[in-house]
Amino acid sequence: MIRECEEHGYYRDEECPECGDRGKFIMSDEESINLGKTTAGVLRHFPDKYSLEMDERGWIDLEHFVKVLRNRQKRFHWLRKYHVKALAATDEKGRYQHEDGYIRATYGHSVEVDLDLSTEDIPDTLYAPTTEKESELLLEGGIRPSDRTYVHLSDTYDSAVEAGAYRSDEPVILKVDAESMMDDENEIMRAGKGVYLTEEVEPEYLELSEEQPSEEEVEEFKEE
Repeated sequence: MIRECEEHGYYRDEECPECGDRGKFIMSDEESINLGKTTAGVLRHFPDKYSLEMDERGWIDLEHFVKVLRNRQKRFHWLRKYHVKALAATDEKGRYQHEDGYIRATYGHSVEVDLDLSTEDIPDTLYAPTTEKESELLLEGGIRPSDRTYVHLSDTYDSAVEAGAYRSDEPVILKVDAESMMDDENEIMRAGKGVYLTEEVEPEYLELSEEQPSEEEVEEFKEE
């Protein structure tokens, strides 16, 4: 569930992790899951379906967003702006960004957006999950966006395995030379927690990771 501590803000637990205060109830687990799925869908894929205006950077007016969800779906009759703010503030993967009365997804878009995320503090090495069949094609031709606007990269081998486990029982992990990419003036942006975006990755920056996931590792991520 999501609760709010008067001193430390929103959190997902029974008690505030900072001070142990029980705080104010905001949303149940079921409510936050339902709201999260709908919010991600609207902000990443189908704002037009809800007649919401999205600017070129992916921002949507929060007040309008809340009103539309309340009117379109009876299960969100209780929804207020602070519920969406709480969802964004406590999302463990940093999927959303709230600022100055607007809300947007930080990654995962299939609609055309021109994100202006931070390009500071990018790791020298990033990782990309794929399949055995696709890995040879990517190593030869590079990575281009398929069903998304940007190529999504992971900050660690483990997070790449986790991402890959959702798509394949036998993911293959590619290592990305992000340092060389940036030296060659290819922009990489920091999106959610551990997620990085770029327009494409040319093959000269790619190689197979020395470490590849076992069946046991993949199953562990699927069970979490």
